[in-house]
Amino acid sequence: MDDDETPRTRQSQVGPPDLSGWSVAELEAYIARLDVEKARAQAEIEKKNSVRDAAEALFKKS
Repeated sequence: MDDDETPRTRQSQVGPPDLSGWSVAELEAYIARLDVEKARAQAEIEKKNSVRDAAEALFKKS
């Protein structure tokens, strides 16, 4: 199985936190951190797709 398609488990990813005791400000800060992490993951996906596309173009038969 391709490692790029298998999510890696990390200790910090045990499960979603219990948000019920968080203040509105804490929730907004949490969402901001998630937005940053989502953008970072999306950039990594785009980088990997670009590398894959370049490799496919290199080995593509004309």
